[in-house]
Amino acid sequence: MKELSEIEINLDSVQEGLKLWISSKRDGTLFDGIETAIENNEARFQLIEGCYYDYEISDNQFMLGDISDNIIQQHKRKSNIGTISPNIFVGTLEIPLLKKDNQENFGSIKLEIQSVKSGYRDDYRDMLEIITEKCTDLLLQSNSPVSHHFDVDFSKDSQTLYQKFAFIKSIINSAEFKDAIHRIVTAPVTKWTDAYEEKDIRSVRRFSNSNVKELVKGGKRTNLPTGHYLESCGLKTLPERITSLRKTDSVDTPENRFIKHALETFLKFCSDIKKAAPKASNLDSESNLLIRELESQLHHSVFKDISRPTTLKLNSPILQRKEGYREVLRTWLMFELAAKLIWQGGEDVYGAGKKDIATLYEYWLFFKLLDLFQELFEIDPKDISELIKPSKDGLNLQIKQGKYTALKGVFETDTRKLNIQFNYNRSFSGKKEYPDSGSWTTTLRPDYTLSFWPFGISEKEAEKQELIVHVHFDAKYKIANLTDFIEQNTAKDLDEEKTENKKGIYKNADLIKMHAYKDAIRRTGGAYVLYPGDKSLNRKGFHEIIPGLGAFPVRPSKTDSGIGELKSFIIEIIEHFVNRASQREKLAYRTFETYKTPPRQSDIVKESLPEPYNENRAFIPDETFVLVGYCKSEAHYDWINKKLLYNFRMNNDRGALKLNQETLSAKYLLLHINGESSSSRIFKIKKPEYRVTSKNTLMRLDYPKPMQESYLVVQLEPCSVKEFEYLSWNFRALNNYKSGRASAIPFTTSLSELMKVKNFTNK
Repeated sequence: MKELSEIEINLDSVQEGLKLWISSKRDGTLFDGIETAIENNEARFQLIEGCYYDYEISDNQFMLGDISDNIIQQHKRKSNIGTISPNIFVGTLEIPLLKKDNQENFGSIKLEIQSVKSGYRDDYRDMLEIITEKCTDLLLQSNSPVSHHFDVDFSKDSQTLYQKFAFIKSIINSAEFKDAIHRIVTAPVTKWTDAYEEKDIRSVRRFSNSNVKELVKGGKRTNLPTGHYLESCGLKTLPERITSLRKTDSVDTPENRFIKHALETFLKFCSDIKKAAPKASNLDSESNLLIRELESQLHHSVFKDISRPTTLKLNSPILQRKEGYREVLRTWLMFELAAKLIWQGGEDVYGAGKKDIATLYEYWLFFKLLDLFQELFEIDPKDISELIKPSKDGLNLQIKQGKYTALKGVFETDTRKLNIQFNYNRSFSGKKEYPDSGSWTTTLRPDYTLSFWPFGISEKEAEKQELIVHVHFDAKYKIANLTDFIEQNTAKDLDEEKTENKKGIYKNADLIKMHAYKDAIRRTGGAYVLYPGDKSLNRKGFHEIIPGLGAFPVRPSKTDSGIGELKSFIIEIIEHFVNRASQREKLAYRTFETYKTPPRQSDIVKESLPEPYNENRAFIPDETFVLVGYCKSEAHYDWINKKLLYNFRMNNDRGALKLNQETLSAKYLLLHINGESSSSRIFKIKKPEYRVTSKNTLMRLDYPKPMQESYLVVQLEPCSVKEFEYLSWNFRALNNYKSGRASAIPFTTSLSELMKVKNFTNK
């Protein structure tokens, strides 16, 4: 293609001397593709998506018509000049040419909009072909509705016809199909056949029984010479010529008849499409190119000697196994189904000549991910079969951008069984309150979501108990490499980006969206970009595989898509979920425990407490417990204060200490003496270790009058917490306190509750 700064389009067919000029605003964005336009069935003059172009019509009585997405932006005062802004449109752009006064349409101007990615044409063809293969594979499944009969209705609108034709074209215009035909015509299957011909009797070497009969009865005879040995057999004459049988190599086999029939079927379909297509439309020109291709294949000399089939022996080993033949058989089966297939999402991809390569990449990824997850998990066959449903127009593919599709499955190991759900276009509402699934803010809709939760409970219950994890993926075809997705920005880069943002250019928008998914959608374990590149990025949030952010390359290729790296990542996630002692599992439980009940007014603690630094990092008032103990006398308290030991009764004795989680984790001891209603006698428990100590040991330690044979003893240390200075606590107001004789029984309380019964002292 020839690069230009300005193009001139002659419109003499509309009005003599009428011209349209289009000029580029940036070098390398405007081309004359006269050499490649016919080959690719594209318009001659080609622009680049995302760029801007000035245009002018020589006569100010004409103007370019408005089309969707604000692509044509007319000048406010002069309608014959303006700007062409293709935005993200890719494909053949048809711009109507109108008369200014009465808006009369004088035809359209065709421009080809190229994608910013150089290989988009091959990607488009390959992805559409693979999608067609996947759809027909779904139809060929036993539980799919293939028993329903549908005929192609050529009276339908041209858009529906173009969609059907695009499916068919992706099959029979593929390189694999052309190679298959080449193999067949260069080395066709042959068979031996009997050929009869009249030969001179003198050249016959071997006589059959029928030849012997001709010696007697054959016509046009010649007299034998006198004395010939055949005279003894009663023969006096012999025929000059007799019928001879010989073996010949013939290509007129049932398998070759099928190949010819398949090509003729394809040709008839394309011819019918061309008849129904509007003249000079994309459908008309593309079908004409395919007709010429099929006719050139049928004109090969091999097919001249092949007759029409009477039956189709589809179970032939040659059709099913031999190279070339098996590909044509598969193509024919795909063709029969693809001609009946309706895809509502197809209009997003190639509606009105558009080649929305980014949307097609999203659809193609759906099938690639479906294949991957079917390989790793047990996907419910019913969900697979419902991807295609019969409708009045044909078999409708239930996949469309913006339409929610969910496929459920199971993953099972020897130790754990998980529910799996693969979601396409699932919306996470911003209107639902915790603990329901959804977003903290606005509604978000990732392209694909893979959800995991334990087998045996519903998805709703798993959301409530923080047992479900969502991993999101977004398709980004326009990202060429990782530097487009994530960069180590300097201060200068960020300043430049802020300037670009004011112009509507968002450099890190895709990265920001991944953060939005991870941070806004509840119970998200990770968010990742899938793009057609060659490098991966996996940033872990903490120490484990999830939570995280990143990108994985998945290329539109039949042989090297690169999806293996994504597969390894999914397997790592599975291994992570099998680990019941993971940090994520602990965090999920803590989250559930923390948020399972809304906070009460009584839970609010605004008191001065030790800050959680260093050794106090685990200091949470609700989970910090205080033992409340009893002293029988001042002498008893003096002994405790001197020895820094405190003893509890044990066994089943009245007043014995009950060992539970709160007791064993208590960090403070508050003591009170008989007759007190509040106390400031607080100690810090040195280690929550309760040792069994005998009566004799306590007596050696000068304990005043021990009564029990054994006690539980814990070590203490002075409490130097400055926040507890000048405080005493009304322990009788605590929930676990018992009055009367039971007041001597030790009990526990949380620090939050204790601080609510505090009093200030003058000490």
